[in-house]
Amino acid sequence: MGVFGPDRRALALAGAALLVTGVLAGCGGDAVPEASEPPATRSMPPATAGAEPGSAPLPTALTSQRPDWQRCEAPRGGRAPGSDWRCATVEVPLDYAKPAGRTIGIALIRKEARDQGRRLGSMLFNFGGPGGSGVGILPAAASSYGKLNSRYDLVGFDPRGVAASSGVRCRTDKEQDTTHSTVDMTPDTAAEEAAFVSDSAAFGAGCLRRSGAILPHVGTANAARDMDVIRHVLGDDKLTYFGMSYGTELGATYAHLFPRNVGRTVLDAAVDPTADSVGHARNQTAGFQRALENYLKDRGQDPEAGTRRIARLLQRIDGSPLPTSSGRKLSESLAITGIVIPLYSESSWPSLTAALDEAERSGTGDGLLELADAYNGRDEDGRYDTQSHSQRAISCADTRARSTADEARALLPGLRELSPVFGPFLAWDTAGWCARWPVEGEYDTPEVSAPGAGPILVIGTTGDPATPYEGARKMADELGEGVGVMVTNRGEGHGAYGESGCVTSTVDDYFLDGEVPADGRTCS
Repeated sequence: MGVFGPDRRALALAGAALLVTGVLAGCGGDAVPEASEPPATRSMPPATAGAEPGSAPLPTALTSQRPDWQRCEAPRGGRAPGSDWRCATVEVPLDYAKPAGRTIGIALIRKEARDQGRRLGSMLFNFGGPGGSGVGILPAAASSYGKLNSRYDLVGFDPRGVAASSGVRCRTDKEQDTTHSTVDMTPDTAAEEAAFVSDSAAFGAGCLRRSGAILPHVGTANAARDMDVIRHVLGDDKLTYFGMSYGTELGATYAHLFPRNVGRTVLDAAVDPTADSVGHARNQTAGFQRALENYLKDRGQDPEAGTRRIARLLQRIDGSPLPTSSGRKLSESLAITGIVIPLYSESSWPSLTAALDEAERSGTGDGLLELADAYNGRDEDGRYDTQSHSQRAISCADTRARSTADEARALLPGLRELSPVFGPFLAWDTAGWCARWPVEGEYDTPEVSAPGAGPILVIGTTGDPATPYEGARKMADELGEGVGVMVTNRGEGHGAYGESGCVTSTVDDYFLDGEVPADGRTCS
């Protein structure tokens, strides 16, 4: 879904520190496990977990395993989660076409239900991305799910290719710094275009060189198959699932592949499953511009005049990057990223005001650079997390789209008209995202129809910038009649649970008591 695909809702859930310092809690540190042979057979009965109807069942060696829950280790530079949390690893096939072949480990983290006498089962989370570490985010965000934790075990996981689950790595921290500071993501000349495309191709080559064994197998469909293995080894007949942002696409893909295994499922900040890469760029251009205009109105500014002012600021930065107290320069690309992240949550709008005021009045870029670093997963020591690596690897494994510079250039007028601030960035992103990617993509758009599945709550927020509201309605429709249940949240920000009292109570009633709201319910 392009550069604005990662879900940074964790900023609202767990505070800015989660983004600035990277992963706060892990399972096994930063090690990237290699593919291994299948584990020894254990004593549980065989099952068809991870295998769609009509396909070969997985080996008993996989379906009979049980997680060995241990105290979680602290990641590099972070702290281990509290004593209530336990970590484990579940083995899954590297290649589901060869289920008896090599395996990889999927990292899990769990906090058991407080009321074991009334326990309903496990609730699996995905916070988005693709590339977000559930092992890292869930402990920091868990206070938002306290009511659900009364009767559910909260379970997070790192999807394949992410963090502790054979995480994809594509370049060094120094190489990432160089790209952010020197490569123009909105090229204006032939030389800048050539450097932009060359850097994108180099990123893919780095992924192949460092993570070639897993790179062809990190797509969303395989992650959904892994979720069914997780469901089975946790001992649940059906999967109870809470997905946000990209996690809605993952959950809907699971529902398509395993409709009979779908339990209570909520998809918050739903992705538009009918949009291809160009469609996502167009949707996000409109969505972020709408959020920017809402922000400007809230500050008592004229939206058109405010947009023009910010666009002129970006043009000046493009010609002359702003100095910062760290000695690093704020490039136009970093400035755009810094503007984007506060738009994910209305509570972060004041930080955008402060950063823009500094850039315009003082001519320095510390505020916008700090925000951009938070989005890019860069800490104060110059170390990056690998979410951006995993995000691109998963996205490019999914989509067949390989847009060219000529195609991106053709998009420019239309997207610039939608938003002079975000349009050029997102138009060029279509060409840079999967340029010369070394692995073929699986589809143009994901298949999410789920006939036979139970009701799935689909939540869309009218002011959502990253996954615009219109896409949620399309997700509900594509899931199918009697499956997709639409809930509208009239508000701002990316994701509604924990932000809207009405949405939160609706979701809690559904998960805890099985109360399905009327399709089309609106929360204000």
